[in-house]
Amino acid sequence: MRYLMLCISYFLAFTSSCQSQKVERDLIYQVSTLDALMDGQYTGTVPYGRLHRYGNFGVGTFDHLDGEMIGLNGQFYQVKSDGRAYRVKGPMKTPFANITSFKADWRESLKDSINYQELTEHLLSKLPDPDKFYAIKIEGRFRHIKTRSVPRQQEPYPHLTEVIANQIVFEYEDIEGTMVGFHMPETVQGISTPGFHFHFISKDKSRGGHLLDCTTDRLKISIDYSDKLQILNEKEKDPALTHPADKRKTRSVKASKK
Repeated sequence: MRYLMLCISYFLAFTSSCQSQKVERDLIYQVSTLDALMDGQYTGTVPYGRLHRYGNFGVGTFDHLDGEMIGLNGQFYQVKSDGRAYRVKGPMKTPFANITSFKADWRESLKDSINYQELTEHLLSKLPDPDKFYAIKIEGRFRHIKTRSVPRQQEPYPHLTEVIANQIVFEYEDIEGTMVGFHMPETVQGISTPGFHFHFISKDKSRGGHLLDCTTDRLKISIDYSDKLQILNEKEKDPALTHPADKRKTRSVKASKK
């Protein structure tokens, strides 16, 4: 049933693709698909200067899979294979990214020290419906953080599993920072990342990466409820030349109903 609903949502999106559409706050916008990234499609297609118009919060990667992206408070950061974070310039491009306009619908402070598995179980218990879409921001102090990044790849690009097998891992103790990420339903399998997906950026914006593990200390959790996931048309004009009301081709994935 979920697969059928997913197919229907794609059909409806494509048949209405010629209609005008404004950028919506309660949508998660995505560049390309997870299957494409897994298959080694690492060439950047959408400039980060354009992504700014779709939101101020997100995760992703870069042309040639050159590191991990963190979007926070309207600024994009690139964590390269040296573990350091660099501010992203607008002309830089991404082959895959999730971006949204973050505005918390639910907040909580968490003082107990828990590990990553316990944290995700706690978050899952707070989601109104795990079959819907959520952007999640977790700020505070961590007793331990384990992240990764990957080096820039060269053509012919290897499969993503080969790249991750050679990932570079970083570990930090007693560090302040922010986890930026999403929780998506199982229906997006192959399109995006089902379940939780987090990146991390330190408070001083100097370090970070794709989150692998953590032990928390004192945290503030914010969750933004989203309506659906929308795939961007990679051939859209540059944002400086395109008005939000211009016509564009997009496709969307709505959360299924049980």
